[in-house]
Amino acid sequence: MTGQFKAISISYKNAPLSLREQIALNEDESKALLLKIKEVFDLNEALILSTCNRTEIYYVSSEEHHEDLLKLLSAHKGIASSDIRPYLLVINQEEEALKYLFEVATGLHSQVVGDLQIPNQIKNAYQWCADMNMAGPYLHRLMHTVFFVNKKVFLETSFRDGAASTSYAAVDTIESFLPLLSEPKILVLGLGEIGQDVVKTLHDKGYKNFTVSNRTKEKAEQLSESMDFDVLPFENVLKEMSSYDIIISSVRAEKPLVTLDLVRSFENKTVKYFIDLSVPRSVDQAVEDVAGMVVYDLDEIQQKTNEALENRKASIPQVQRIIEEAIIEFGDWSNQMVVSPTIQKLKGALEQIRKDEMAKYTKSLSEEEAVKIEKITSGMMQRIIKLPVLQLKAACKRGEAETLIDVLNDLFNLEKVEA
Repeated sequence: MTGQFKAISISYKNAPLSLREQIALNEDESKALLLKIKEVFDLNEALILSTCNRTEIYYVSSEEHHEDLLKLLSAHKGIASSDIRPYLLVINQEEEALKYLFEVATGLHSQVVGDLQIPNQIKNAYQWCADMNMAGPYLHRLMHTVFFVNKKVFLETSFRDGAASTSYAAVDTIESFLPLLSEPKILVLGLGEIGQDVVKTLHDKGYKNFTVSNRTKEKAEQLSESMDFDVLPFENVLKEMSSYDIIISSVRAEKPLVTLDLVRSFENKTVKYFIDLSVPRSVDQAVEDVAGMVVYDLDEIQQKTNEALENRKASIPQVQRIIEEAIIEFGDWSNQMVVSPTIQKLKGALEQIRKDEMAKYTKSLSEEEAVKIEKITSGMMQRIIKLPVLQLKAACKRGEAETLIDVLNDLFNLEKVEA
């Protein structure tokens, strides 16, 4: 590997949603930008992570390219770089950049601590850079270490337990009684921030049989193009509501949308579940007095999220320890990559000496004798090379590899040996 691992980031921590929306990259845009990075800067290892909360570029280089990458991203999205620069986080120190990536990948930097979606988003980003031949030995090893850390966090901590966002808690709540229903029909009312999160959560969890209704029909239809759900005109909601088994509402209204009289008029009298995420409430509290009607309000849902968040926060020290151990192990491997060419050259130099000496005598030896000498000399070379290799690896951990590399280069004239 030539160069160090670096990163630039624009995230929800320092950039408004309006800007993050402008610079967000889909799969095709990410791949196109990776190609430009390769062509313009001659970089061979780079990864782009772009979600609703962040757009980040990780790369390996001996030079700092944060300003160049910013301009390239700006041009790619048709935005002035000066509009983005105030919100740009630059990380040029390798260890700091590694720590940041691991923390992002595990969900330590997510809006919802321990976000369940980030591991898949990281996998997609890795797949895209691999598709564009922008993942070399360093990134391949790094990403598999990231996946290992995520697996360890999942198995050994409570960091991903429970539903820590309102949308996840709402869907988690309906999943508790789904086994009681036969092919339930789900209606989502309202596409504000919470409503959109609910729809995305349902979609990410693989739900197909759900319908969405919003006052602005175009917004629902636009979202349905990427998530494939049915759209119910908002003016038909009250008339059609009785045909649904689960209603998740985040509609803003001065008075309840779902009233006692409305529920009493339902032709379909089967059990119905209302998840009311609105403030003020969109489902009249009295609805629960009707037989078969079950209502969960925002306080009940958020109680679940608060409990989950507290459990996750308590696990943060464990997650940080797992990350620290992984960074040390990865650092050892990364340092060994520096001496790997020297090891290969040393092996090549010693092997050439062995072959040259063997060539002087093999003509006078029988086939059986030649085989024996080949075995003996090969074994000797293996034993001779073992100590320098161990010393080189130990020197890596001490940060003294360069001195030993120089000594070996001088002793064996390794500059003239091909790795």
